[in-house]
Amino acid sequence: MEALFEVVVFLAIATFGAALARRLGLLAPILLVVLGLALSYLPGFPQVRLDPDLVLVGILPPLLYVAALETSVPAFRLNLRPILLLAVGLVLFTAFVVGTVVYLLMPGLPYAICLALGAVVAPPDAVAATAVARRVGLPRRIVTILEGESLVNDATALVLLRVSIIAATVSGGRVEFGEVAWEVLRSTGGGVLVGLLGVVVFGYLHKRTGDALLDNALSLIVPFAVVFAAEEIHASGVVAVVVTGLGIGHKMPLLMSAASRLQVGAFWRLARFLLEGLVFLLVGLQLRDVVRDLDEPVGRLAAITLAVLLAVFLSRFVWLFPATYLARLVPRVRRRDPAPPARVPIIIGWAGMRGVVTLAAALALPLTLAGGRPYQRELFIWLAFAVIVVTLVVQGATLPLVARRLKLPPDDPVQDALSAAAVQQQASKAARDRLDELAPGAPPSVVERLRELLQARTNLAWERLGGEGRETPSQAYGRLRQEMIDAEREVYRAARDSGRIPEEVLVRAYRDLDLEESLLTREADE
Repeated sequence: MEALFEVVVFLAIATFGAALARRLGLLAPILLVVLGLALSYLPGFPQVRLDPDLVLVGILPPLLYVAALETSVPAFRLNLRPILLLAVGLVLFTAFVVGTVVYLLMPGLPYAICLALGAVVAPPDAVAATAVARRVGLPRRIVTILEGESLVNDATALVLLRVSIIAATVSGGRVEFGEVAWEVLRSTGGGVLVGLLGVVVFGYLHKRTGDALLDNALSLIVPFAVVFAAEEIHASGVVAVVVTGLGIGHKMPLLMSAASRLQVGAFWRLARFLLEGLVFLLVGLQLRDVVRDLDEPVGRLAAITLAVLLAVFLSRFVWLFPATYLARLVPRVRRRDPAPPARVPIIIGWAGMRGVVTLAAALALPLTLAGGRPYQRELFIWLAFAVIVVTLVVQGATLPLVARRLKLPPDDPVQDALSAAAVQQQASKAARDRLDELAPGAPPSVVERLRELLQARTNLAWERLGGEGRETPSQAYGRLRQEMIDAEREVYRAARDSGRIPEEVLVRAYRDLDLEESLLTREADE
């Protein structure tokens, strides 16, 4: 009962923190980390010791799954080269840079455990990248690259961490680079196969399921089932979840009914909101225990922490610029994807926030080395937490300012609206042709009503191209129809309260009105 109470308290605080961040115009991950740190020093506040398996198996899979569901597969494929350069190349580069820096500062330690720390702090976080990049409003391609990087890089880091831990605890500290490469290939390849199998199996089940509630329950099971299957054959569960999420998300219009898609989307929005808030709050709550366990002299602690932070920060930029521009020396690459201005790699470099994976990986560091030899594990955990907090608070908080200073060209809303209007025109023609085929067997009044509805949708698409500073016909329709819906609701409520209609009638009427209002709200937001 006490554990359940604590979970409810943490969720309530995470919700309050997210609401406060929205009111203050701050980024929720940053505020929640700071709030968790402050609460950890509050007398009597529950102290939390996170199990890394809980994070890697219980929290990370659903977050990765929902991020993959919402990722565009065509956009992911189009940006596959920069995504892999960051998700594989940059992670390995950062891990070895950080590992080398720590090894030089602490020469008594075997290189393998230093490399393990590098693997811990190397991967930017999917949760942080998505939460911050979308909130800042970065161009669509940059968001795609950041999301793609953070979806895949966890697998690279966790495989490297596994190999490094084995080397540090079994092999006496020797790191065989061929072994690292083979383990990455084996784990990633196995994860891809399990993920593709997940797409086939759960895609089939979704297609055979006609009930929205069952689709929702199945969607919740998918990420955990895929992770457990991958771990059973020692493959990457992260890769498996991402592959399954990308495949299911891409095929979702063909696998689920409209009711299922609406319900699954609403469920995952809530789940992601709660899990993201909980994760960042727990990061802050853990920091007090990390600080308490340290026994390093302050001067040496500050020097090592600063060195690791600089290594993490600078290695990203050192890798990004050659990775961005050297590839363009190949004529075929240059023709297909011209070199971007320098502000693009700068903003991608600044968006390297760490989060939940670094948290779990740090807690998974071994207690002792080969032969039971102790090492400064508390210091390593402190360094990992310092990277999380500094990258989230400093880089995350300043990312909007950096984006404004760099004056990144935003996505052209006119071009987006023009493309949408052109496709809507084609969709309307297809719908009109289908209606003409079926019209002879339907009442003329119904056919005419459907034609008017189709024309209204076409007009709405073209209205988005103009209308700046004045109310368009569709906006006027939305405003007036909203007032009418409110009036209808009040009549149904009064009838229910007076006993003229049962509760079931009110629920059905409210459901229909709520669906119509949600459509009005979506159109107003666009």
